[in-house]
Amino acid sequence: MNKIITLFKREYRAAVRTKGFIITLVMLPLMMGGGFLAMMIMEKNQDTDDKQFAVIDHSGLMKEYLEKAVEERNQNDIFHSYTGDKIAPAYEIEFVEPDNDHPLDQQLALSNRVKSAELHAFIEIGPGILHPTEESPAYLRYYTEHSFNDALRYWFRDAVNNNLRKLRAQELNLTQEQTDDMLRWIDVEGMGLVSVDKKTGEQQEAEKTNELQSFLVPYVMLILMFLLTMMSAIPLLSAVMEEKNEKIAEVLLGTITPFQFMMGKVLGGIGVALTTASIYILAGIFTLTQLGFDSLIPYQVLPWFFVYLILFIVMVGTGMAALGATCNDNKDVQSLTFPAMLPIIIPMFLIAPVISDPIGPLATSMSLIPPFTPTMMVIRLATSVTIPIWQPIAGLLGVILFTLFSVWVGARIFRTAILIQGQKPTIATLFKYAFKK
Repeated sequence: MNKIITLFKREYRAAVRTKGFIITLVMLPLMMGGGFLAMMIMEKNQDTDDKQFAVIDHSGLMKEYLEKAVEERNQNDIFHSYTGDKIAPAYEIEFVEPDNDHPLDQQLALSNRVKSAELHAFIEIGPGILHPTEESPAYLRYYTEHSFNDALRYWFRDAVNNNLRKLRAQELNLTQEQTDDMLRWIDVEGMGLVSVDKKTGEQQEAEKTNELQSFLVPYVMLILMFLLTMMSAIPLLSAVMEEKNEKIAEVLLGTITPFQFMMGKVLGGIGVALTTASIYILAGIFTLTQLGFDSLIPYQVLPWFFVYLILFIVMVGTGMAALGATCNDNKDVQSLTFPAMLPIIIPMFLIAPVISDPIGPLATSMSLIPPFTPTMMVIRLATSVTIPIWQPIAGLLGVILFTLFSVWVGARIFRTAILIQGQKPTIATLFKYAFKK
């Protein structure tokens, strides 16, 4: 045991004293929060250039209303209420008489104006927008080069539909008050659940929630576990291969056993991961507390996070060390890296469906499969949905058993392969090292 601890200290000090560790420590938050930071920056630096668009109204019902709606928007909605700064583009509307004889020619001419940046977009309103029939269809078509997240598109959609509701209300001879009541829109407020304070026994009112908060906490927990595993366990594959080729392993194995060698390197990775995780989590707790976002801190998840993180690194690290012992050069390392990373990568593709339905069959089953349990269970526990307590306990037991199996298999492969040169790391070879005497 003392030899394992000695090797652990060597690996840990060699890792945390490097410039690469410091750079990684700084870069990880940027990688995790870079996307959200970019979104915040973009919100503050929105495009405020005026947007001109053309409208082909086959119905003949929208000209007066849209002109008035554009005028009201440009007067009331594009300037900050306190500073007076322009925060959104003004819209300039141009109505084009429909060319029913040559519609494609008209659309082509307007498309060319969009390409030349004379127009931002052009819009076509169907003839039967109010009362659609087979001969007179209803449609709204928005022509532009890039329509993703285009505010003009959604403003136009809402404006046209609001006018249609008013026109239909007028046909029913409703008064203005009746029309206003019919068109009144009420947003749905997202709320948590009413709870009981465990200390005082008093009922706690439900708090408002939002979709970003429900997604952000499990997303950050998953990314943190992913990055910590990537920086502590994955490098063992190439590190062991290099020490094998440089004959360092032969020197070390003169004083320690292969198992001690492997576990010392794995424990070094755990030390690096726990150091990094502690720094980030303590910094995150301090920052959120100072900003008044205490509710975002998942205190109840943190113990599960650290336990699963340690087991996950042992599981992945022993596998990486064993595979590294079978490699002869960088080509072997490259061919094995991606297959070995699948247990880490697959949960990244499932984060959206798991957060959407944390107690559904997909989330539940995936979180009970040991290679995926650490990441998938942490995602589920970090959501606002109550997970039955037996599931994280059963998942933990499964991970412990699978980790012990991984250590046993990894140790057998490592012991046999670390001193063998020239043997390619095929599936048959790995199976022979692991299960044959």
